[in-house]
Amino acid sequence: MSKEFVDVLVIGAGPSGCVSSSYLKKNNVNVKVVEKTKFPRLVVGESLIPRVMDHFEEAGLFPALDKMGFEKKLGARFLRGKEVCIFDFSNKFGEGWDWTWQVPRADFDNVLAQEVINKGIDLEFETEVTGIEFNGTDSVTTVKNKNGETKEIHAKFVIDSSGYGRVLPRLLDLEKPSKLSPHSAIFSHVKDINREAGTEGTLISFDIIETEVWLWVIPFSNGNTSVGIVGPTEYIDRLSKNGDTTEALRKAISLSDYYVKRFGDVDFLFEPKHLKDYSCSVKKLYGDGFALTGNASEFLDPVFSSGMAFATEGGMTAAKLALRQLNGEKVDWQKEFADYILYGVDVFTTYVKEWYTGNLQELFFHQPENPDVKRKICAVLAGYVWDKKNTFVRIHDTAIKNLAEFIKKEKQQA
Repeated sequence: MSKEFVDVLVIGAGPSGCVSSSYLKKNNVNVKVVEKTKFPRLVVGESLIPRVMDHFEEAGLFPALDKMGFEKKLGARFLRGKEVCIFDFSNKFGEGWDWTWQVPRADFDNVLAQEVINKGIDLEFETEVTGIEFNGTDSVTTVKNKNGETKEIHAKFVIDSSGYGRVLPRLLDLEKPSKLSPHSAIFSHVKDINREAGTEGTLISFDIIETEVWLWVIPFSNGNTSVGIVGPTEYIDRLSKNGDTTEALRKAISLSDYYVKRFGDVDFLFEPKHLKDYSCSVKKLYGDGFALTGNASEFLDPVFSSGMAFATEGGMTAAKLALRQLNGEKVDWQKEFADYILYGVDVFTTYVKEWYTGNLQELFFHQPENPDVKRKICAVLAGYVWDKKNTFVRIHDTAIKNLAEFIKKEKQQA
């Protein structure tokens, strides 16, 4: 069996893996990336949030992405019947990017991966991790390519950015149930032939069908649009008697008074995909010689598009800490990685939970709007969930619930 020796092995060539490997390459680290699939490949997570732009810029990946002309996302719209709430990222609390992109991930991820290769990083597609052994922080990873050939990769550190593949959690028995209740999604793309001109045609929207059920609409610059339904797993399962995802998504679209005319009679570009019980978690985010990032660690819920933000945040943070460790520094992985990442996860978990209780929706649609509250919530939706100057970050566990209860009492008195 052949052997390779590198400083850092990155598992997965998605956004997290590309950010971490690019940062390490910039700092003269011998890094290798292995990816199980062949790009381009279909993946969900098409709505980004501004925090990811910081990571792409720092990793040197922004120019290649910016050239692609992806649809700019300046905010997001939430609909509930005739009620409308629009968040504008340029009107948020604190510093940070005011925009991001909404993207077909097959194209987006492929651009990232090709740019990683252009930077001189060794990236192997269709290469699967089949085993790993650790000796302190050193590791030996066994991989198999598409021809069935195996080899060993010896590394001083491993960053697992394998996404839903969750390579190290499976191999090291680190998986555990999510704290969130079971939800599922069905989605596809359409040729958006009924798209209106101007902002209406390009604005990302979330149409609330019921408190826990919502339709996403994510327009792309190529004329296509992603349409998906999210809800409790048992609700999604009931949309079709025989598990027909096309029937289920058609029915979901018919439930949207706002979008049924635009998408009701449009053909899907591929058979709708079913993501069942997608939320997941792990027992720990790091160990001697490895760190878990993105969906390989925690995945919450797509309602606020936080997936890629946590993926790239984890990828960048792990890369920086790994670099310090390789340079002989002592790194407190619990404090500087796990505690840091999990604080942001906890903030977003609160927002997801309070969305599904209806408390956050109460704040979104309350009239008249409170500009200060809206700006602070907008900063959270933009991904700046580590800014403790923001009270809706610092006391996230009580702020939403208490304010929602106050609004409800006001309504009862009125």
